[in-house]
Amino acid sequence: MLAALLATGCSSGVGAASPAPSPRTSAPVSVSPPPPSPSARPSGSLAERTLAAMSLRDKVAQLFTIVVWGQKAGAASKENEARYGVGTPAQVVEKFRPGGVILFDWAGNVSGASQVAALTTGLREAAARSGEAPLMIGVDQENGLVSRLKSLVTTFPGASEIGETGKTANARDVARATGEELRDLGISLDFAPVADVNINPRNPVIGPRAYGSDPGKVAAMVGAAVDGFHAADVASVAKHFPGHGDTSVDSHTGLPVITHSKTQWRKLDAPPFRTAIAHDVDAIMSAHVVMPKLDPSGDPATLSHRILTGLLREELGFDGVISTDALDMAGVRKKYGDAEVAVRAVLAGADVLLMPPNLPKAYDAVLDAVKSGRISERRIDESVLRILRLKEKRGVFGPIRTDPGALKSAAHRKVAERVFAVVR
Repeated sequence: MLAALLATGCSSGVGAASPAPSPRTSAPVSVSPPPPSPSARPSGSLAERTLAAMSLRDKVAQLFTIVVWGQKAGAASKENEARYGVGTPAQVVEKFRPGGVILFDWAGNVSGASQVAALTTGLREAAARSGEAPLMIGVDQENGLVSRLKSLVTTFPGASEIGETGKTANARDVARATGEELRDLGISLDFAPVADVNINPRNPVIGPRAYGSDPGKVAAMVGAAVDGFHAADVASVAKHFPGHGDTSVDSHTGLPVITHSKTQWRKLDAPPFRTAIAHDVDAIMSAHVVMPKLDPSGDPATLSHRILTGLLREELGFDGVISTDALDMAGVRKKYGDAEVAVRAVLAGADVLLMPPNLPKAYDAVLDAVKSGRISERRIDESVLRILRLKEKRGVFGPIRTDPGALKSAAHRKVAERVFAVVR
């Protein structure tokens, strides 16, 4: 039951024993989008120049990370046709110009290493043909219970098993090896690590996905994992803010309520996120949970300005990318319609709108909110600049090399064996 529910949501330096990164000798398979013409090129970073060249419509499109159906960029799918009005994943990217795509096995995106590498290459090429900004391709590869790439990649222990070892070097090494294999597939962002402190044994959605139940120990593991992903030059996403560990309700199917006071939150939930921020985590994902003592409005954190802006931005000082959890989950759809949810998430402080159930409706709602003045264009620019800076930092402007034959290397298998040996 749990695995079935997880299939639709949530999409999270190395120790002396760590192997050196696998060499990447493959030829580049994609190119960065053409830069603005010299006469139109303002001063500033590549991210700033790209933003300056974008239309309002393209800036709004950058906020969305979506699902596409199919194994090949150029192969048509009835699911794409029904949802987007075009058949192939490449046509979806060309039509809507989203900021990102997230891959899923249940969307038919994952069947073989060479296939995934070809798909990511084709999607990036479609983005380069259609807009100023490159496409960020991500995946939920937490390892353990949530492993979207299945048998394609090295089987590593999940977070709870790593936490049981008590060694942060294991969290670093597994994250680094995972990140290297994602890069070999053309994937630049992992929606990991889970930063929740699993203090409720009845928790139906986090459980073994967390490093443990002790805030300090979880924080240390999360910081090490962020370091590991960065050593592989892959973007990391700490989730699910402000904390999804103390709930007995699954936000895929309901709206959890957590009654922690602000003092309890600072002691129990916040430490892993503070540590992730201290380790320069690229992004933080919101939770579809209500915490009435942090925000009495009754809105889930994903739609709460007090939580995303007040706590995450202002109290914790995070200036990276804030991503919503999947917007097709029941926990965020109970109070408002799918169009209004997208608008309210932006107003709350979110930068990335993940997996809207109806992309055209959500896109139009955000665009209309900007045109009406409900959301300022300056606010959109702030989010887009964060997204573009992340892409620049992680090399998404290209070229990106893939090397699917490098997966499951001997060095990575040794990392897995070493950690499993301690757990078992």
